[in-house]
This record gives sequence, C-alpha cells and structure tokens, in this order.
Amino acid sequence: MGIFATPKNKALAAAGGGSASSAMIGEYFTYTQGELFNRAMSVPAYSRAVGLISSVIGSMKFEMYNEIWNEQTREMECRYIAPRSWLRRINPATTNNFMLSWTVADLVTFGRAFWFISSRTNDGYPASFSRLPAAMITSTDQTQNIWFSKASNLYFNGAEIPVEDVVQFLSGSEGVVYASQRTINTAIKLDEAVFRNASSAIPSGILQVQPNSESMSASDLQELAATFNEARMTQTIAALSPEVHYQELMTSPDKMMLVQSSEFMQMQISRAIGVPAYLLNLSVGSYAYTNSQEARQDVWTFAAKNVAECISQTLSMNQILPNGTFVKFDISDFVDGDIMPERSDMPQNAPANNVGSDA
Repeated sequence: MGIFATPKNKALAAAGGGSASSAMIGEYFTYTQGELFNRAMSVPAYSRAVGLISSVIGSMKFEMYNEIWNEQTREMECRYIAPRSWLRRINPATTNNFMLSWTVADLVTFGRAFWFISSRTNDGYPASFSRLPAAMITSTDQTQNIWFSKASNLYFNGAEIPVEDVVQFLSGSEGVVYASQRTINTAIKLDEAVFRNASSAIPSGILQVQPNSESMSASDLQELAATFNEARMTQTIAALSPEVHYQELMTSPDKMMLVQSSEFMQMQISRAIGVPAYLLNLSVGSYAYTNSQEARQDVWTFAAKNVAECISQTLSMNQILPNGTFVKFDISDFVDGDIMPERSDMPQNAPANNVGSDA
C-alpha cells in the first residue's frame, strides 16, 4: 500500500503530526496578534491606514499566467492559464478576503507574514494554506527586527515547525511597529492625555482671596465657590467684596483636547505607513483630488502596490508553483472602478417610468 501512496497523502500525514502538531497549529485559542500590534491598532490613523490597504488587496482576485517571448515586440508577454484551485480558496475554512487582509496587516505591522501549507496536490505543490500570526513566529538565525532573508528555522508557539511547509512573506519595508515605535508611543500617550482631559471638568475661572485678607478654610472656600456658581445660574451681574478677586481662565476645550497636537501625530502616522494623509481624512490644506478614480490610483501607487507585489511574487516562487508559472492580482476592477454591466435582457428603448400612469 505504501508503494501507491501519493505525495498528497504523504504531505497530509507529515502535516498532521510531528513538530507541527506540538506547535498547536490550528489550535486557535492559542493564537494572538501580539501587544505591539494591539497598541498600534489603537491609534486611529494607523488602524484606518491598515484597513485601507487591507480592503484594497483583500478584495482582489488572483490571475495565473506564463511568460512567453515575443520576437516582434522584443518583450515578454503574459499568457493566462487556468488557475489552481487554491487561488479561489486559499484556506477552505475561510475566505480569501480574510486571509489576504490579515496577511497585509502582518506585512505592514511587522514586515513579514507566514502561511502554513495545510495540504498538497498529487504533484507535491500546495493545495491549501492557513495563516500563522507573525507575532508568534521566531527564528534563531533571524533575530533582528529586519529579516535579511528567509529563515532557515522557524518556531511557532515555542515549538519548531518544518520550514518547507511554511511560506515566508518578507516585505520590502521594515515593519512600522519597529521603524516608528516612538511615533506610535507618542500618539498613544497623546491620546491618553486627551482622555484624561475629557474626563475632567474645565472651570471657567477661579475666585482668589486677596493678600492681607482674612484667611479662609477649605470649607469656607468651597461654600464661596458654590454660592458664586449658583448665583451665576440665575443672575448675570456678579458682586464681590474687595477681599475676593475673580480671575478668568483662558483654557479652551480645543486646547484641552490637544487638537493640533493630535492632528500632527496622525500626520506622522500617515508618513510612517506611506498612505497619503487625505485618504485618512486628515486636513492637508489646499491639496485635493479631483475624482474617485485618482484617489484609487493614489491608494494603489503609494500604499498597496508594494504589499501586493510582495504577496504575488512570494506566491510565484518555486516552493508554491512550477518554474515559469506566476500569479498576480487583477487590479483592473479596482483602478478603473466597479462598473455595472449592462443587462442583455434590458430593452434598448425602454420608456421612462411614469409613476401613476395608466399603462
């Protein structure tokens, strides 16, 4: 029976036991995105930027092709071929949108992402994958924040897993939580300061007892302030004795909410990730885009393309596909916009819909 075993059966048996099972792959109650990811996502501009890039790439479809040489144009041309089944369902347990969106989140945050090959086809190539959170992956030969190459050994949940069964996505940019850690921490501390200010009442002024006057106890001061405040609720004219002076405070709600500082830090987050500020609903002065198509092109050019190329080029390597076979994202619908196709059963000269007509 062992003579007729297919490569798929062998791969499934290997993935079901050994170090992969000791690492508890698929035991989702042990999974975590990590404290660095959670802190970064608590910053509104960061969460919005990651969600924007994820929504773009997560909604795209894959295309598979070969390259052939054209003697006339002296260029390589794409010849599209039938896709493998996993291009439409990367993980049978979930959707491509889920897999790609969280892969993008790992690439932007940590600069790397990981898929585990769950099963293989008869020719030995992957048939399905599952995502491994980047925060839970470690390596003994890649210990820096920036990985300079694929790791030769990987540990998940503290247990070693077979490298040949793991797809390693390495971004061309350093993870934002490492490259801009101070910026993220500053934005979080600023947000905490705003929360503290929002939780405290802002007095409009103070009653100050003049020097050389009779000192007042704490209870007397509280009674004086309460009486003065109560009088202001019913009267518009105040009367104070010479011993007491009213001093107006210049503190305003916008200063207490640190509006300008908050906007500056959100702009810094925008610069760190590389997403144009206006796409994050941040004020950028006189700059404005003309239409939604240009906005989509800006999202793709400045934010999503680098991440998409990392994913498609990694999935085109010989570990995933036969030599000479490639995959790429179909960006035509996104860049050009989703256009409703004209229905073939719609009459060409349909009369206008007149409400209340007898027809």
